Amino acid sequence: MPNLTLDSLHSIIEEDAQRALREDIGSGDITAELIPAERLARATIITREAATLCGTAWADAVFRLVDPMIEVQWHAADGDRLTPNQIFCSLSGPARGLLTAERAALNFIQTLSATATRSRYFADFVEGTSVRLLDTRKTLPGLRMAQKYAVTCGGCHNHRIGLFDAFLIKENHIAACGGIAAAVSRARDVAPGKPVEVEVESLEELQQALDAAADIIMLDELSDADMRTAVSLTAGRAALEASGGITEANLRQIAETGVDFISIGSLTKDIKAVDLSMRLSM
Repeated sequence: MPNLTLDSLHSIIEEDAQRALREDIGSGDITAELIPAERLARATIITREAATLCGTAWADAVFRLVDPMIEVQWHAADGDRLTPNQIFCSLSGPARGLLTAERAALNFIQTLSATATRSRYFADFVEGTSVRLLDTRKTLPGLRMAQKYAVTCGGCHNHRIGLFDAFLIKENHIAACGGIAAAVSRARDVAPGKPVEVEVESLEELQQALDAAADIIMLDELSDADMRTAVSLTAGRAALEASGGITEANLRQIAETGVDFISIGSLTKDIKAVDLSMRLSM
C-alpha cells in the first residue's frame, strides 16, 4: 500500500482543524476577549525535548481558521529532527487569535510529532536493512490519517488505511470461511484487484496461504528460525510480514531474517506527547 502524502490530505486536515476548534472554542474564547481586539503580538514555539517534527499543516490550518491575519513561519519541516529548546516556529498577528489557536495547534503538533518520533526511533533500529516497518489500525479515533502521515515522517511506512482498501484474513476469518483457500478465493470474488493478506501461525499454514496465492502473508509470532524457513519456502511468491511481539530487543534480528515487512502497533498506540511551549511577546 502506498504511503500517505500531504497532497492527498488537504480536506482531511481542514476537517481535523475545524473539529478541534469547535470542541475547544465552543461559543467563544471568553478569556481572549479580555485582550483589546487591535493588539498585535509575536510568538515562538519551542520543543523542550528531542523530537521528530510533524503536524505543521494541521497547525497552519488552525491558525488560518482562527484568524487569517496570523502569519506563520516554520524554521523546520515535517520529518526534521528537533533538539531541546529549539525554536521551530515563529508567529505574528492579532494577540487574541494567537492565544485562541494556541492549544489546538500545539495539540496537533505534540501528538503527530510524538508519532513521528516513535516511528523514527524504530526506523533507526533497522537502518541498513531492506525491511519496511509498517503501522497498523491502532490509531487515535478521528486522527488515523494524520497519524499514518506522521509515521511516514518518522521513516516508517503505511499498512492498509482501514477495512476497505485491502484484505487482512485472520484466524477468525479463516475459521468462519472454512479454511485459508476458501477465504482467499472468496476475497478474489468480493473485491478483485484488492491486495489479499493472510495471517498464519505455522509453516503448515504458510504453505496453505502460498498454495492459495495470497499476495502478502503475515507471520504471527513465528520464531526467528521459522521466519528464515518461511523466507526460503516463499522464495518471492508472496511478500512476508512479521507481526506480534515486536520490541526494541528483537526488531533488528527479525529484520535480518529476510522478511519484507514488520508491522508494529506501538508506532501509533504507545506514544507520549512531545513537550512544547508557545511564548508570546508584545
